[in-house]
Amino acid sequence: MIVQKLKIYDTLKKETVLFEPLHPGYVGMYVCGPTVYSNAHLGNCRTYVSFDVIYRYLMHIGYKVRYVRNITDAGHLEGDLDEGDDKFAKKAILEQIEPMEIVQRYTVDFHHVLNLFNTLPPSIEPTATGHIIEQIEMTQKIIENGYAYENNGTVYFDVDKFSKEYPYTQLSGRNLEELLNNTRELEGQNDKKGRLDFALWIKAKPETLMRWNSPWGEGFPGWHIECSAMSSKYLGHEFDIHGGGMDLIPTHHTNEIAQNIACHKNTPARYWVHTNMLTVNGQKMSKSLGNAFLPEELFSGNHQILDKGYSPMAVRFFMLQAHYRSTLDFSNEALQASEKGLNRLMNAVKLLNNINVSVKSTVDIKGLTNNIYEALNEDFNTPVAIAGLFEGVRFINLINDGKETITASDKLLLQTLFKEIVFDVLGLKEEQSERTEKIDGLMQMILEFRTEAKANKDFLKSDWIRERLKEIGFEIKDSKEGTKYTIL
Repeated sequence: MIVQKLKIYDTLKKETVLFEPLHPGYVGMYVCGPTVYSNAHLGNCRTYVSFDVIYRYLMHIGYKVRYVRNITDAGHLEGDLDEGDDKFAKKAILEQIEPMEIVQRYTVDFHHVLNLFNTLPPSIEPTATGHIIEQIEMTQKIIENGYAYENNGTVYFDVDKFSKEYPYTQLSGRNLEELLNNTRELEGQNDKKGRLDFALWIKAKPETLMRWNSPWGEGFPGWHIECSAMSSKYLGHEFDIHGGGMDLIPTHHTNEIAQNIACHKNTPARYWVHTNMLTVNGQKMSKSLGNAFLPEELFSGNHQILDKGYSPMAVRFFMLQAHYRSTLDFSNEALQASEKGLNRLMNAVKLLNNINVSVKSTVDIKGLTNNIYEALNEDFNTPVAIAGLFEGVRFINLINDGKETITASDKLLLQTLFKEIVFDVLGLKEEQSERTEKIDGLMQMILEFRTEAKANKDFLKSDWIRERLKEIGFEIKDSKEGTKYTIL
């Protein structure tokens, strides 16, 4: 099934529009990947979890998707502009190792963290260093078309000329004159025709570790040309979705659009999709405020701001409870609430398999299904879809308590809905940790004490155990099959 009413918010058009792929039944999606000179941070993870859901949902509704997410392993300077040192080379010099050792270490870390978050791998994961030829060829084409120039071994994009023919700031909506006034004087500024011009190819300094031959001498690619070259190679000059964090809008994605138009005469993507930023207790996440923590610290709880550790699935669930275009605010209270909510959801999934069926349904499963799909079709609105799932949880508990009934066919519909949305689309999964196994063992021992008390007709003790367990978050239910517990 391909849902024709899927809508996506397009940053370029600045409105939610109907999704119509370039080729019916197929979707090409490019997402700007990590710069692998340090550990993956939570901002990265939020973006890639969001696009993982988008990828999963597009496939779920029947599209064949080619998902390309690059690895930036060269050319990303410290200031994200044409200044400072290459991030990889600087770290390699500090640690006295090869730059590609830095790349390998943090690429492995990136994949490890995303695997913990249960994200699907992209269809293609190209590296910048693996596509130097394509970047040189694209730079040559832009020069031939009159939108770039070489000076002293560095090739610059001519923003002034381009902006006279095309709306350079169309993605960000920023004022070009304001950008010019706010531009700082940078090293190499005198080599440029205009203050907003940016480098497509950068001349290597004597100390530069990562360098390649080019028609302009030894050097390395600029950050922006990398994504333009790789997206064009694997998805064509025009494709469907280009994504990334909103921090990429004003510079990186703005320059990508300019490069593609200058080279291929068209904007690369039909839809531009961006995730919002992270905050911690309402403040911007930063090292100076002492509130920045890595995913591994979040999982272990090994950070001063965290009360405890949270499992990867609890964090993933927490992320999906906010719309990808909304600010995501981390707090212990919010994470603990998500942890409890995830437990309720997973317990309901297990309970669903054991509920009894009747000749009549008193709950509206088809209406519930429609509501969840309507939410996901409205710009992948996961928080509203999750609210729909919890309406399903309420149905399951009422049916289990004998207060509502469900037919066998509706039960199958509900089981299918939960499997497809909870596991296939939202990408959640059961987590069986050593801690969980210990809790289960302890609970089984307590339930054995209660069974013994009931056998001895010590109903006061039996009821006391039930009530005490409920007070601390465990609900027990007796049935013909025995006694089972759920975590509230």
